[in-house]
Amino acid sequence: MDRASQAALASVFVGALVLGLKFLAYWFTGSVALYSDALESIINVVAAGAAFIALRVSAQPADANHPYGHTKAEYFSAVFEGLLVVLAALSILREAYFGLLDPRPIDAPALGLAISGVASVINAVWGWALLRWGRSLRAPALVADGRHVLTDVYTSGGVLVGVGLVALTGWQILDPILAAIVALNILWSGYVMVRDSVGGLMDEAVPPETMARIREAIARTGGGALEAHDVRTRHAGRLTFIDFHLVVPGTMTVSEAHDICDRIEATLKLDIGADTIISIHVEPEEKAKHAGVAIARNRPRQTVPEASASET
Repeated sequence: MDRASQAALASVFVGALVLGLKFLAYWFTGSVALYSDALESIINVVAAGAAFIALRVSAQPADANHPYGHTKAEYFSAVFEGLLVVLAALSILREAYFGLLDPRPIDAPALGLAISGVASVINAVWGWALLRWGRSLRAPALVADGRHVLTDVYTSGGVLVGVGLVALTGWQILDPILAAIVALNILWSGYVMVRDSVGGLMDEAVPPETMARIREAIARTGGGALEAHDVRTRHAGRLTFIDFHLVVPGTMTVSEAHDICDRIEATLKLDIGADTIISIHVEPEEKAKHAGVAIARNRPRQTVPEASASET
């Protein structure tokens, strides 16, 4: 089992622990706001399980039916999680509505707040860890899970403050109002998750700063070629796909052109990441568009460092 899958599986157990603590806080207090906080934790557990399954699927190697691999399975997990968040928010709004119609006093607020506070601290540490691991491992499912957990932390903080105010002021109406505010925040979080995941499913290009690094790497190590054009990129989970046309002198041999491609590929894998899949279409000078990444004719042929050359 790879590191990303291990983190996702651990997230299921952490989510179950936090869920138990939050429902315990709700059971002691009867607070609608604490109920809304606990309900979101159910989604955390289910979403973590979905992320684990998606990561296991995405880790499978390419096959005849999926020649580009299975990494997009992670985006389906993130979309599923976003939809679950939206459903949780709607359920919370329902409870808040009935709470507004019939406000109820909060029992044992100090104990409930203490238990919920412990759960929030656990979530904060775990959410930060998931984000860090997800970005380093380039696992969208882990990143989405980490963002969801941290969103839970933010809403839990607001709930703790609000329930504390209810206990201090005796204004019972604040409890369902606070639950409704939490639900609206969760709705926004679900929208962001779905939007980002759909971008991956739609083959969204890499960020502009990454594209600039790609173009610079081609120009820097493409000595002997004339230009590169039609540079295209897309993400698929932890993989980054790059393809472009490389224009070379018409008299250049296939072997010489292949050497240039090897240098460029090795540099891109070093600069962008080892999980970069590169496709280069070589074409002679008379086919050139003269509208791409210019590579000076007299540019020296840069040698690729040994560490990167071994990755090709």
